Amino acid sequence: MSTAAVVVDDVSKKFRLYHERNQSIKSAIMRRRRSVHEDFWALKNVGFEVPEGSTFGLIGSNGSGKSTLLKCLAKIYYPEQGSITARGKLAALLEVGSGFHPELSGRDNIFLNGSILGMSRKEIERKLDTIIDFSGVEQFIDQPVKNYSSGMYVRLGFSVAINVDPDVLVVDEVLAVGDAEFQEKCRQKFVEYKQQGKTVILVSHSMDTVQQMCDHAAWLRHGELVESGEAAPTIAAYLNSLGENAG
Repeated sequence: MSTAAVVVDDVSKKFRLYHERNQSIKSAIMRRRRSVHEDFWALKNVGFEVPEGSTFGLIGSNGSGKSTLLKCLAKIYYPEQGSITARGKLAALLEVGSGFHPELSGRDNIFLNGSILGMSRKEIERKLDTIIDFSGVEQFIDQPVKNYSSGMYVRLGFSVAINVDPDVLVVDEVLAVGDAEFQEKCRQKFVEYKQQGKTVILVSHSMDTVQQMCDHAAWLRHGELVESGEAAPTIAAYLNSLGENAG
């Protein structure tokens, strides 16, 4: 058995959905009742292991809990119960423009985003040319990123994240935004990571992407784990369920 890079152990996460919410103390006193809400469990007792050195896909329909789980991995959310442990440094690229300031230039945002991800200024300066070159946005690097397209945002953010040199890289739908050339660069980078014994956790709605890139996968449905293991049979079971539901 290979060592686990990430262990997700019986994780549950809930959100409070408000139907009627008191906007102030005065409104609460006037109405003489508390806000009306219900608990929505986005994740329910989810548990699996991500093998070290694997490219691991998280699959499932919209609302299955994939993005919530990634945000728990990145410590943006904290679960109500259970735990997530990762070996080594973890870097996450979860949404377009996360960690960027729209008024700052691409160059300034490299320093901002890199520091958020734990890099020192000296380290960023040393890797600056590599980051800019990989991103492919050299021509616009001194322009405010508010003028960037979503594809440019993603290319720059991804380039910073991979140059943090993490042991575990968590990526949410990043390949859906980049062009074909950039997607190929990402795939090559993931192959390099695998050869170096690093781990990638990838969310994608494209089963072609998951099949091409992932050797292991976990399938979530309505916040619960349905299946986890080698990618091919897990993806096949998921696609088969979609066919059954359509029938």
